[in-house]
Amino acid sequence: MSLRIFVPGDAAAVSVGADEIADRLAASARERGLSVEIVRNGSRGAHFLEPLLEVETSKGRIGYGPVAPRDVDGLVEAGFFEGGDHALRIGRPEEHPFLKNQTRSTFAFCGVVDPRSESDYAAHGGWLGLKAALAQSQEDRVKTVSASGLRGRGGAGFPTGIKWDTVRRAEADRKYIVCNADEGDSGTFADRMLMEGDPFRLVEGMAIAGISVGATFGYVYIRSEYPHAVAAMERAVEGARLAGWLGTDIGGSGLAFDMEVRVGAGAYVCGEETSLLNSLEGKRGIVRAKPPLPAIHGLFGRPTAVNNVLSLAAVPAIFSEGPEAYERLGLGRSRGTMPVQLAGNVRFGGLYEVPFGITLGELVNEIGGGTASGRPVRAVQVGGPLGAYFPPHLFDTPFDYEEFTKRDGLIGHGGITVFDDTVDMAHMARFAMEFCSVESCGKCTPCRIGAVRGVETVDRILAAREEGRAAKAELTLLADLCDTMKFGSLCALGGFTPYPVMSAMTHFPEDFDLSAGRLPAGLQAAE
Repeated sequence: MSLRIFVPGDAAAVSVGADEIADRLAASARERGLSVEIVRNGSRGAHFLEPLLEVETSKGRIGYGPVAPRDVDGLVEAGFFEGGDHALRIGRPEEHPFLKNQTRSTFAFCGVVDPRSESDYAAHGGWLGLKAALAQSQEDRVKTVSASGLRGRGGAGFPTGIKWDTVRRAEADRKYIVCNADEGDSGTFADRMLMEGDPFRLVEGMAIAGISVGATFGYVYIRSEYPHAVAAMERAVEGARLAGWLGTDIGGSGLAFDMEVRVGAGAYVCGEETSLLNSLEGKRGIVRAKPPLPAIHGLFGRPTAVNNVLSLAAVPAIFSEGPEAYERLGLGRSRGTMPVQLAGNVRFGGLYEVPFGITLGELVNEIGGGTASGRPVRAVQVGGPLGAYFPPHLFDTPFDYEEFTKRDGLIGHGGITVFDDTVDMAHMARFAMEFCSVESCGKCTPCRIGAVRGVETVDRILAAREEGRAAKAELTLLADLCDTMKFGSLCALGGFTPYPVMSAMTHFPEDFDLSAGRLPAGLQAAE
């Protein structure tokens, strides 16, 4: 019987030497005459421990991390194959504080199962949600999702049950499920991690969505920058089809649902659902005016349920464990769990799945451990490049859609990017405008022209700061410009760009106008 060793094949682990480590471990095992099976599992999300190696022992899986290729010889000498002691030994991964205190639902199998093996997924409890869904009527399946309180995890937070019911009720000769896997927010990686580490869960979620709304085909739209995720999903689709969970008779139910992977070029605006649909149809990825909603007139003019990866991947557990178990977690109207991604200048970066309601300060300071630089935290941006900046005095904000809205912020895709006291918020505001000007599809004037004028205006503000002049007129102009973009843009790209700009101006006025106060010492030192 082979010894099982787990070396993550996740892109994050590969980028820091996981492939070389796997090769060295295989060579060391051969030299010792050991029979080993090296499983390229997904990441458990503790990125500060990557590559996190695990070896299966009689006492469970024992982890070591972060391991560099140069550490392999020493690990083997210390008895790695038997789970021996070493400075990098962390013990059982699930007992590590970063993982132990999480509530894993969507990512329950990520890092645990072999993402290439359908049978391993089934052995760990995969397909139980689909089996439970097949035992219900189409209407009851949608009611189950509604009862769970699940809202879109892609950023909008729209109730998934209402969207599915709209598609289910629509009359058409064909309907579609489209999975938005065009994860473009800086500092986010949850979609990629899930697809690389537990791709069968997404297949299962899409199949449940399909039989719930009456769709017979689905597409996973992934950006080309995610080659590992594309390969993992293509393998999983084929594996699920061979096992009978996709095709004309899924699970022996007589119901049909199949799917395929489509690769996009990687335009940020293609994360917007109507641009994505245009791209899937082979057209230029530009925004469509709504109405009609995609749920009524979507892909190829048919009713289409467009959901994010995390939304669909949450569904199997809702059916296998019951919607009540999911609904019991959370705060207010934000039910269930949210995979939060900690990135930027943070000590313990990675993915942390937790029920809604945890405060921003707990996430940044207690779980993230503050900044990696050791300097004070000055700001965190929540929700990707279009999210608002939060200063430490707002760290009591609970992670909740409505609570963030009250403070002019948004949760978005759950990304939190941390900055220390050397960050220049006027430059960050300029970055937001420049990002929008580069990524705008050009369909509407407020976004296409407004972002360009925004960059020019911030440049004038920075010039005034450099010369010690007041910039009151330019600041008023920038605020007016943000209002125009927020309320006049067709989609979230132009409409949300004002969030980082206005939050930076509101909470860090000294960075824009020296008459409002002195630049912080850390920023002065950085300059």
